[in-house]
Amino acid sequence: MKKVAFYTLGCKLNFSETSTISRQFEEKGYLKVDFQENPDIFIINTCSVTKNADKKCKKIVKEAKKISPNSYVTIIGCYAQLKPQEISEIEGVDAVLGAAEKFRLIELLDDFAKAQETKVLASEIQEATVFNNAYSINDRTRTFLKVQDGCNYGCAFCTIPLARGKSRSNTIESVVQSAHEIAATGVKEIVLTGVNIGDFGIVDGKRNERFADLVYALDEVEGINRLRISSIEPNLLTNEIISFAAQSKRFVPHFHVPLQSGSNTILRKMGRRYLRELYVDRVTKIKTLMPHACIGVDVIVGFPGETDELFLETYNFLNELDISYLHVFTYSERANTRAAEMDEVVPMKKRNERSKMLRILSEKKRRKFYTENLGQTFTVLFEEDVEDGKIHGFTENYIRVAAKYDPMLINELKQVTLDQINDKGNVEVLEPEFVFEKH
Repeated sequence: MKKVAFYTLGCKLNFSETSTISRQFEEKGYLKVDFQENPDIFIINTCSVTKNADKKCKKIVKEAKKISPNSYVTIIGCYAQLKPQEISEIEGVDAVLGAAEKFRLIELLDDFAKAQETKVLASEIQEATVFNNAYSINDRTRTFLKVQDGCNYGCAFCTIPLARGKSRSNTIESVVQSAHEIAATGVKEIVLTGVNIGDFGIVDGKRNERFADLVYALDEVEGINRLRISSIEPNLLTNEIISFAAQSKRFVPHFHVPLQSGSNTILRKMGRRYLRELYVDRVTKIKTLMPHACIGVDVIVGFPGETDELFLETYNFLNELDISYLHVFTYSERANTRAAEMDEVVPMKKRNERSKMLRILSEKKRRKFYTENLGQTFTVLFEEDVEDGKIHGFTENYIRVAAKYDPMLINELKQVTLDQINDKGNVEVLEPEFVFEKH
């Protein structure tokens, strides 16, 4: 029985796909093992959002060959689609599979027999037209359920359409069936994932269904306590969806809404499909209907043409906005994007300084959000996340909670009162008799 190990770089979508591919291996009689357990085969699922992601791939290959020198190393994912030849030249790589091939790797790689030449199986991205259903199981307490793939937007900084192809989706019927399968395993929370999730509903290039209707259908699935939307564009997060989430049975008050810049000048240069005024409208709507809602924001600093004045416009916009945390990305040039050809390049030192400023702002926002919720009662889903004798989990509105470790709490939903913020920035629960109530 050949042993296979998996390593995933990047987003929740990649985790859902890795998990599904790993189940394909197990169904064919392979033994799934941890990375350090001397595997015969390594499958490395890559990201290519930034240059660092590319470097990480090379590092993982090097580690894999240290652990198991005679292993067969296969690279899949976004980096594999964008730069298959470059990856094929990395020492130790045996095969590179693109977006249209990765779900067929067992069939395509012929029992993983090593050859003198690296096998490169990466079609042009136009060939990636099929939606491959995927979800993660047994990897985490929460399940990542893929409902959409690809993107028809053409943001100036982004390589994802080149790496994943055009927008395409599962059907509502199929997603609901997957949700029932997940519920049967005992999972209590599903995170809906995709590249451009609000664009759900396109099959074979035609829009057949709407994301709002998927939300309605999933809210009826018994056995799942929580449904969380991973990330949704502000122009696709409609008032209809926000209003439904506010009174739904299962959708939680947590939204991650990419902004990228608080300057309309930069938003236009980026090719984004909204201006800052619409973003304010969405945040206001969420907070009016769900005052305790958590709102996360993606923001890019150092985009070409971002002057000091325009960056301060973004900083001040975020500072005044009622949001909960930031994911800060330092702009990096990517080949074959419009932004890479733009003038007014921001020096890397300045990009890093701006990133630091926004990360500090993010910590202030998170602490303010946590403080506002102290004394409130929420439900925590505890995970197998133990550190310094504390077990951790998240409330429905995405506050990270720490409690004294008890193995009976893992994958359990418990009502807790949020008491104080500890020195690690998590909310500490000081009423163990309440937390540890057994049923």
